[in-house]
Amino acid sequence: MGIPSSEHVDVPAYLARLGLEHEPPGLDALFRLHAAHVERVPYEDFEVQLGRVTSLDPAVSFGRIAAGRGGYCYHLNGAFSALLRALGYQVTRHPSGAQMAGDQAGIHLNHLALTVTGLPETPEVGWLVDVGLGDGIHEPLPLREGEYKQGPLVFRLRASEVTPGGWRFDHDPQGSFVGMDFAPEKAVMADFAEKHVELSTSEDSGFVRTLVLQRRDADGLDSLRALTLSGLPGGKTVLESPAEWWTAIEDVFGVPRGGFTGEEQDRLWRQAVSQHELHNAGGSEALPSA
Repeated sequence: MGIPSSEHVDVPAYLARLGLEHEPPGLDALFRLHAAHVERVPYEDFEVQLGRVTSLDPAVSFGRIAAGRGGYCYHLNGAFSALLRALGYQVTRHPSGAQMAGDQAGIHLNHLALTVTGLPETPEVGWLVDVGLGDGIHEPLPLREGEYKQGPLVFRLRASEVTPGGWRFDHDPQGSFVGMDFAPEKAVMADFAEKHVELSTSEDSGFVRTLVLQRRDADGLDSLRALTLSGLPGGKTVLESPAEWWTAIEDVFGVPRGGFTGEEQDRLWRQAVSQHELHNAGGSEALPSA
C-alpha cells in the first residue's frame, strides 16, 4: 500500500516545540533532542479514539506535534527522523515489531525503529534512537550488547533471535511491553501503511480499545490509560471527573484541551469512562503495540 510522503519539517518550529536551539550534529546534541522529545511530545492515540485514520506523512505528523499533540511510533519516529535528517544526522528507519506479554517476537511492522550512525564523536558506533516507545528509552542507547539503566528502568540490548543481523530491545519488567526487535534493513513510511490502518480500526487493536498517553523523563514516566493515571515511581490515581481528567492531560502530558471541539472532548471522556468500567468488569486495558 503506497502513501504520499513528505520529509519537509519546519526546523525552527520543531526545535521551538522541543525548547532547544539549533546545534550541529553531535552526540550531546542528539541526547538533548531525544530527551526533549520524549519529555515534551506525548505518546498518545487520541486520533484513533476519535475514529480517524491519520496520515503517516512525517510533515503531517509534525504539524500535529507543533500544535501540542503527539501520536504513536509511526508519527513520532517518522517526524523525528525527518527532523534529524534536516539537521544533518545519518538516520535510518527500520522495520520492527513490538511484543506484548504472551505474544511471539517478530518483525510485525507494528513498530518503526530508528538508528543514527556516523556521529563525529563515535563514528564507529550506531545508536538506537526511539521516541515512539511510550515508556521506553529516555536517551539513545549504543548498539552494543549490554544492560542500560535510565531512571527506574533497566533495558537490555542484544542480537535479535528473529531477524538475522537485527537487534533486540528487552524492556524493563515494569514496562508496558516485553520488548522490540528491529531488522537491519531500511524501511520507508509506506511499509507501515497497511499495519497502521489495522491498528487504527481493528476491534482487536489496543489503540482502539484503550485511550492512552505516556511520557518519559530522566526520573521516570507518567501514563494515563482510560481514567487511571500512574507514575513510576509513584502510585495510581483514578480521575473521576472530566475536569480532573482534562487537567491531568494538560498539566502532566502537555496536550491542550482547546485543541479539541467540545463534542470531541465529551466523546473522549465518555470512551475513557466506558473503558475503565470494562476493565473493572474483567476486561483489558492492554497498551497498544506501536
